[in-house]
Amino acid sequence: MIAENLLILILGLVLLVKGSDYFVKSASTIAEKLGVSEFVIGLTLVAVGTSIPELASSIAASLQQASGIVIGNVVGSNIVNIGFIVGLAAVISPMKTEIEMLRRDGYIMLLAAVLFFVFVLNGELSILESVFFILIFIAYVFFLFEEAEKYEGKLHFKEFVIYFFKFEYISSARQKFNCIRNGNAGDENCPPREGFAKDILILIVSCAAIVIGARYFVDKSIFFAELFGVPETIIGTTLVAVGTSLPELVVTLSAAKQGFGSIALGNIIGSNIANIFLILGLSGLIYPVAVEQISLSFTTPAMILISVILLVFISTGWEIKRWEGAALIAFYAAFLIVLFRIG
Repeated sequence: MIAENLLILILGLVLLVKGSDYFVKSASTIAEKLGVSEFVIGLTLVAVGTSIPELASSIAASLQQASGIVIGNVVGSNIVNIGFIVGLAAVISPMKTEIEMLRRDGYIMLLAAVLFFVFVLNGELSILESVFFILIFIAYVFFLFEEAEKYEGKLHFKEFVIYFFKFEYISSARQKFNCIRNGNAGDENCPPREGFAKDILILIVSCAAIVIGARYFVDKSIFFAELFGVPETIIGTTLVAVGTSLPELVVTLSAAKQGFGSIALGNIIGSNIANIFLILGLSGLIYPVAVEQISLSFTTPAMILISVILLVFISTGWEIKRWEGAALIAFYAAFLIVLFRIG
């Protein structure tokens, strides 16, 4: 019994690692063919792909009205993403940063964390607030892909706020829908889609490998944790959050190892944005998400604080240095110690 579960645990890890390698390569190829920066692909395509385990587990928990798992999974994953994953990647190899990582996407990531905290001060994320989160995420994706020429490269936080409240993403979405419906029909506003079939197929297959690998790795990790008598609440807050962040971990380390530093950091920032705006938004649409006191008094403030620390590190010499990576890991270790004591 133990040997069988151990074998499945190892196979899950292999799927995660190999799937992430192919996922990063295909995403980079698609970015090159589309003429889109690797950072933007990391923020969107790779980020959403690696957030699928969080999405699946959060929706499943929401259907069972298990709000604690939904919140713990998302908030815990965001802290893991910065504290452990960015920290480990920077310790292995210093990560070059760009001004857009701070002035646009970093501020939007911080906005997501703060907005979530404000919305749940009454103890619940409502359906209306969830709709607002989803609208922000849709606007963010269209803003990244559609508005580069309009703003002459000045895609900063202020421009995004203006873009969102002008509802310009609605017309962008309508245009994209028309392109799909008409098969591009020679429209100059509709980019050609030839030559992507193989890359998209590899992306889908590798993403499936990541999700399946994460699922079995998490399931068997929980099995061994319960076998050794670790409390369920601690498992949910730590192991499940870490487990669903494994795709981010392996993709980020794989991207950094292959020299795609922009994909690596873009993946983390984009995943944190997607976790709150998309995943919590969809979960809250299914059923209003109740928030426990520990999330208000400890875990969410910790998420906001480590987000601020990351933004500071991004701007120090436009590189996340090894000692800064070590500091992020130390923060995450301290977070776990306090969490275990509270638990």
